[in-house]
Order: sequence, then C-alpha cells, then structure tokens
Amino acid sequence: MPELPEVEVTKQGIAPIIEGQSITDVVIYDGRLRWPVPIHLKNILTDQKVRLLRRRGKYILFEFEHGTMIIHLGMTGVLRIQEITEPPRKHDRVEFQFGNKVLRLHDPRKFGSIHWHPLSETPVDDMPMLKRLGVEPFGPEFAGALGADLLFKKSRSRTVSVKEFLLAGQCVVGVGNIYCSESLFTAGINPKTPAGKVSLKRYELLAQAIKLTLEKAIQAGGSSLKDFVNSQGEPGHFMVQTKVYDRTGEPCYGCEGLIKQIKQGQRSTFYCPNCQK
Repeated sequence: MPELPEVEVTKQGIAPIIEGQSITDVVIYDGRLRWPVPIHLKNILTDQKVRLLRRRGKYILFEFEHGTMIIHLGMTGVLRIQEITEPPRKHDRVEFQFGNKVLRLHDPRKFGSIHWHPLSETPVDDMPMLKRLGVEPFGPEFAGALGADLLFKKSRSRTVSVKEFLLAGQCVVGVGNIYCSESLFTAGINPKTPAGKVSLKRYELLAQAIKLTLEKAIQAGGSSLKDFVNSQGEPGHFMVQTKVYDRTGEPCYGCEGLIKQIKQGQRSTFYCPNCQK
C-alpha cells in the first residue's frame, strides 16, 4: 500500500506538470472504486484550473477555485502522467486530460477513491477523513521538541505497543509499517515496548528517527514492494536501504546479531533484539 513517502513522491512528480493547468476533459473508464467516483466529475472539473496540489497524510488534494478533489491511492493505486496518444491500460480507472498530457489513476484492486468537496461547504481539512488524522511529520506541530512532546503526551497510559501506537496514525501520520520498523531501529526502541512506558528522552530520539527515515524514503523515490511506481512509471528504491525491514535472519548492521521478525496487529515487525531495548 502506498504510504506517505510514496504519496509525496507522486505529488512531487505530477505537481510541476498540472499546477496552473486547466483540465480539458475527464474520462471515467470504471468508477467502481472503494466508493463510487462522483458521476458528475466531468462537469465539475472540465475547463477548471488546478490551483495547487498538496498532500495530507496519504491523500492528495487538488485545489480548484470552486472546491477540492481528494484522491486516495488505496492499496494498489498509481497516478501516472502520460501522453494523450498513449492508450489506456487495463485497470486504468479515471483519466484527467490536460491538453496533450493525461493523468491516469491506475488501480488493479479498486481500493482507491476520488472525492469532491465543494468550496461552499465546510473547510476541506474539516472533512472526517482528514480531520481525524494526526499531525504531519514535517509540519510545524512536529518540529523540534514538539514532536517528542506530542508522542509522549499522547502515549501516556497507553498499553498498546509503541509500534502499533505509531501505525494508528492518530498522533503523527506517515509512519507506515516499513518506516515504523526502520524508525524504531534507528531510535533503538524495542517495538514491543508499551507506548506509555517510553520515556520523553527516547521519544526525542524516535521523533528525529521518524523524520530522518521518511526523508530518506522520499529521496529514494519511496518503496516498491509490488505495485508502486512514481508518476513516470519508475519504482522506488528505499528497500535497498532498509536496516531491518524484510531482513529476517540476516546480520544486524549495528551488532551483527540476527534480525528477528514477529507479528504485531497482523503486521510483520522486524527488529534487532540486541540493539533495540
């Protein structure tokens, strides 16, 4: 599933091409996504200019003068910029035309979604799907000591593991399964530790590790496990940099002990029992 780095890479790839450009047509090949694609999307968006693209969590927001289109990539969704002369592929669901360029949503499993939020309604960031999200890891609310303070305060009395606490995304967004294992390793924190038992000092290390890990992932173009490619069809390369993720039984880069794999909340966790206490 595309996580924050993959969504950010996608946004960065398409923004320079479509920001300030008007949509000349919308083609819905198959609107049966996680929620049905708005049937009037063509009428809503044709001849409208994309003022700004931004990301909130794993959502990409396309801002227009009269409202905002919100796209979630789901488990297998990809947004690609292509020439209009390139024929659509199997599993292309929706196409947004910008003159001789098209932006296509390709989604084999159809768990992605497209939403329209008119400007006349409440602010788009107050929509339930966005309002419940935690703070952005690169935003002002997580900057400096604020990130550690937030993690510490939100985790008090929590008995759930620190790994599951982070994955919930209600404190800080973007720490998906791969990046959670990597961040906890960098901070030297055992993923099984109850979130409420982690000290403020250790949360300072973790907040720094989260930002560092996500920055490295974005710079590497994200992680491509199965389906993810960027807006130009290229895979991400972060997986060749991982210290613990998907390295079960291999020697730790820190102590040469063996990397261990466990299940937490039905998700695989990778860690070094020696380096992470």
